[in-house]
Amino acid sequence: MSHPSVHARTDPGKPALIVAETGERVSFAELDARSNRAAHLFRAKGLQAGDTIALCLENSPAFYDIAWGAQRAGLFFVCISTKLTAAEVDYILKDSGARLVVVSASLAGVTAALGSELARLSVGGPVAGWATWEDAVAALPATPIADERAGIDMLYSSGTTGRPKGVRVALPEDPDIAAGTVLEMLARGLYGLGPDSVYLSPAPLYHAAPLRWSMTVQRLGGTVVMMEHFDPEAALAAIERYHVNASQWVPTHFVRMLRLDPATRARHDLSSLKVAIHAAAPCPIPVKEAMIDWWGPVLYEYYAGSEGNGLTTIASPEWLAHKGSVGKAAYGVLHICGEDGAELPPGEQGLVYFEGGTPFEYHNDPAKTAEARNAQGWTTLGDIGRIDGDGYLYLTDRKSFMIISGGVNIYPQEIENRLITHPRVADVAVIGAPCPEMGERVVAVVQPVDMAEAGAAFATELTAWCRAELSGVKTPRQIDFAAELPRHATGKLYKRLLRDHYWAETGAPVV
Repeated sequence: MSHPSVHARTDPGKPALIVAETGERVSFAELDARSNRAAHLFRAKGLQAGDTIALCLENSPAFYDIAWGAQRAGLFFVCISTKLTAAEVDYILKDSGARLVVVSASLAGVTAALGSELARLSVGGPVAGWATWEDAVAALPATPIADERAGIDMLYSSGTTGRPKGVRVALPEDPDIAAGTVLEMLARGLYGLGPDSVYLSPAPLYHAAPLRWSMTVQRLGGTVVMMEHFDPEAALAAIERYHVNASQWVPTHFVRMLRLDPATRARHDLSSLKVAIHAAAPCPIPVKEAMIDWWGPVLYEYYAGSEGNGLTTIASPEWLAHKGSVGKAAYGVLHICGEDGAELPPGEQGLVYFEGGTPFEYHNDPAKTAEARNAQGWTTLGDIGRIDGDGYLYLTDRKSFMIISGGVNIYPQEIENRLITHPRVADVAVIGAPCPEMGERVVAVVQPVDMAEAGAAFATELTAWCRAELSGVKTPRQIDFAAELPRHATGKLYKRLLRDHYWAETGAPVV
């Protein structure tokens, strides 16, 4: 039995949440009362178990109030990126069937232009024509609703390769809000998370990993230290200030922290940190090596998706012996299959499948759901990889990102991993652009540390940098520069936007 409501009874004054920037604390007793009021509000709005609500919020304590309220009211709660346009938010609201939406008042562009017909509440200030969350819950009971039932999140893909799709799993079979979860079991068994955990969450809560792992820490009675916005030095300061012993990151965070000057990095005491989990995007080998050199063998990587169909994991010592691997299966059974659907032997690369994980479907998209399954019922996230003789998985890239040039399959991830290690490259995306002769040509879009360096000389230097380690066919035929890449706050690139630009009629490069 684990749930914030349990800890509210056994250790009511313990902080369930600390806001890193301000030091604001929310105790388990306060979180329990707030989430109860939220559940009462949902019932007052006519929402019953199995209904859907949506949140489009910046990181704030209210995020947890609403999410836990939905969880104990048996609702599906859809967490929407604050970076989306009103039209994109509208699409998710309609597609998900949400009957109520809660939006940060600061997101004026979204709140002013939503077209969906549903109940609307704002957090953090008034919005013309909207009720405020704070007023709506103020007079409601702080005690549980009579018909508590476990709900669950319903998250949408980030839309990096197309329109976002909702990942829907069934409500938990056990209606008890405090019933154990698979993630809770993994958090304890793999990373030793528990009531003594002080867990830094530096990423937006609308993303699967920050939301699910931080809520799991609160289930276990640990304290979440939530950053309102990621800043590399502020993250180091938070580890020192709050004696953080567990955390979760994406490789972009690592790159930005490694780019701090040595004196700044050395200024902060990070000795309390015992577990630094990372996922969401591939981590270049040199970046991870540098992080282990700096923080010690506390890095733990996993590979999984919002779909929850499987998970691999690897600790630092294993990784140092299998560099580039994302680990062995910890949930589900791994398989690699070829284009014909047949399982491939160790060492050969193909689509990565999991057997025996949580069943899921893509909401309102039976074709995509069917495409993610093979004849054996195994499921894939669309990633290409291989398994070595010891059972360790190595990811090559997304199938949808593969470039075919002159009949040769080229995976952008390997090229991106090389370019990002150049000291004057801040970010990079490699895509395939149309080529009359070869079908596609390899194009690198580079964000320099200093945009003033963008130009032919730097492009020539980067071409030589690639050629020193990569074959000629993998070396970019074209290097363009951009002041900023369309990267999701979770670290994922919106490659679809870049690729669409290059495949447009003009074929003009990004500038």
